[in-house]
Amino acid sequence: MEQSIKEKENLEQLRKKLRNIEKWEKNQKGLFFWEKIGRLPFVLLDKLTPKFIQEKIHILLDEIAKYIDNGGHYLVDNEKTLNKVKKELSLKEDVNLSDIQHFSFDSMEKTAEAFIRNRAKNAQVQGATTGFGGVFTLAVDIPLILGITLKTVQEVAVAYGYDPSKREERIFMIKCMQFTSSDIVGKKAILNELTNSSADEGFAQLQGWREVFATYRDNFGWKKLFQMIPVAGMIFGAYMNKAAIKDVGEVANMLYQKRRVLERIEQCSKVD
Repeated sequence: MEQSIKEKENLEQLRKKLRNIEKWEKNQKGLFFWEKIGRLPFVLLDKLTPKFIQEKIHILLDEIAKYIDNGGHYLVDNEKTLNKVKKELSLKEDVNLSDIQHFSFDSMEKTAEAFIRNRAKNAQVQGATTGFGGVFTLAVDIPLILGITLKTVQEVAVAYGYDPSKREERIFMIKCMQFTSSDIVGKKAILNELTNSSADEGFAQLQGWREVFATYRDNFGWKKLFQMIPVAGMIFGAYMNKAAIKDVGEVANMLYQKRRVLERIEQCSKVD
């Protein structure tokens, strides 16, 4: 395997990268005022949408529970994802998750960003399609964009050598989604859980996954407001879905990168 792919950073380089990630964390200002106000459309949706659409949303909530437990149909195929890593980095040999754990950060970031770009394009097309029908297809758009979101975060996990088939990783991914939609207080709490708790303690703090999803869904409020308009919703749906995937992709990229950086710093410290 190419030296540039497996090149290891020294301790100072790792600490510099950690400082950059922590700077990014401090710049997360939470939801903007109009994003909070924008949650109102979904309050109206709950009252105005037909019963069969609301029932589909409740079914979706049950599917998320299955995702946390066993991945369900949202679970990505690790082998196919690893082949995408191989193609993106122009590698001649097959790779596994253990190999990726030793990749340089430049290689891992390049792969993660490629995954995010591809999924964002998919979301853009899907948003335009479902936006055509206005409020009724908007209800269909929610589970579809959620599926793309989950697969995006899983691919980012693989890009950093983590296994989406493990339940603790799926919970970490839900936390990434929650972080995307939380205010500044919520973001700080999530970062504290993910950084300072042991794996079991941190994951045990995921309480009320339905609330996590509801928060994530409600964050679509103002972003989806104009998608309720038939035909014109195509334009807004395409833009907003692409932006949503890019946002959650950025969060997953930074949080998974931070985990890998901290692990390598610990390894270097033990050697020293």
